[in-house]
Amino acid sequence: MNYKLSESIYRHLVMGTDMKIPLYNGEWVTGINFDNAASTPPLVSVMEEINRFAPMYSSVHRGTGYKSQYSSQIYEEARSIVLNFVNADPNNDTVIFVKNTTEAINKLSYRLCEDNKKGIIISTWMEHHSNDLPWRNKFQVDYVDINSQGKLNLTDLENKLIRHKGKVKLVTVTGASNVTGYINPIHKIAELAHRYRAQILVDGAQMVPHTIVNMRPENPLQRIDYLAFSAHKMYAPFGSGVLIGPQETFQKGVSEMVGGGTAEIVTHDWVIWNDPPMKDEAGSPNVIGVVALVAAIKTLSALNMKKIDHYEYQLAEYAYTGLRSIPGITLYTQLSPGEPHIGVIPFNIKGMHHERVGSILSQEAGIAVRTGCFCTQPYIQKLLSISPKQMEYYKKSRNSSRPGVVRISFGLYNNFNEINILLQTLEQIVRHPTMSIS
Repeated sequence: MNYKLSESIYRHLVMGTDMKIPLYNGEWVTGINFDNAASTPPLVSVMEEINRFAPMYSSVHRGTGYKSQYSSQIYEEARSIVLNFVNADPNNDTVIFVKNTTEAINKLSYRLCEDNKKGIIISTWMEHHSNDLPWRNKFQVDYVDINSQGKLNLTDLENKLIRHKGKVKLVTVTGASNVTGYINPIHKIAELAHRYRAQILVDGAQMVPHTIVNMRPENPLQRIDYLAFSAHKMYAPFGSGVLIGPQETFQKGVSEMVGGGTAEIVTHDWVIWNDPPMKDEAGSPNVIGVVALVAAIKTLSALNMKKIDHYEYQLAEYAYTGLRSIPGITLYTQLSPGEPHIGVIPFNIKGMHHERVGSILSQEAGIAVRTGCFCTQPYIQKLLSISPKQMEYYKKSRNSSRPGVVRISFGLYNNFNEINILLQTLEQIVRHPTMSIS
């Protein structure tokens, strides 16, 4: 396969791609960012749109001035753009703007919470802490197991749905893993959930920026009830996130955070709350963040998400093949022909702690990666076969160096030459494990 065909067609669209950074020895090189699963740099179009909008920035909702009216219009029109991007239902779904995916999932956990805690949430061993911890103090949580490759066991999911006999309120699952890059079959999972009278939430933080997401496929059983994602992972890092779900969910009850903008009438004796989504958006909205998100959505849509997905898969395939050829490297994911995968690859070098590998890559070659557990500790524990007894040791010895992995993650602006530099540097590390950094 010719990996050079589309090597740099997106690179000029992203800020800072050719920025020089210092190495440990004092030399300066063009930095290589392989930590895109954490946050992506902004698109040029995002920065341009922010600068265009900034002179018109004003308060959103209720202001009578022209700038306020304009800002309010831009803010409200953004909801339709977001709905269209993921093919949500414009007649039944609402868009609630939040800070990030974590806030979105926490918000939904409060809205679905039952006082008697008899409701059951099915999560998975694959989840980010943000799609695990918010459910624990409000519901009984059961976890879908993974197989030996680290992929979700859908048979186990169905068995749990059967065992809980219609008491499952929600199946909550990551669309794509921030550890292994596996893309989960969200529509198959949705169909299983709906057959057993449960709803589904997809944590789209890693999925939405890299591949097509369709909340409303033709088969109604496969439709996605709730979707959450963050702008800072899709080239608009300005503090905006999204929760999409049925309006009726947010009509009832009261938001976990209330204040300015959430109420229509207030006395000291009673409150009439605003309709969703405003009743769930307390305080002054992050208009700049929403403008940035919309600009990113428009650019990604114009580039074609299918083409972005294909290009990033080529990057991952090229890197995966190269990493497999280096002795001493253990990979914790599999790229199988025909199976979808985002550009995330975890690995370790035998005999070297993950933090040291990350430090050498940064200080000796200017390559940014992430090391550790990526807020997904139970999943990493499974992948590394760390026993509960071993975790008890780390619980008692909190200052000890904990296990983890090195993660590389690609964005649309990365290229094959950067991967070559990574592979060459890793080969040097394997050959010379004592190579210096202080």
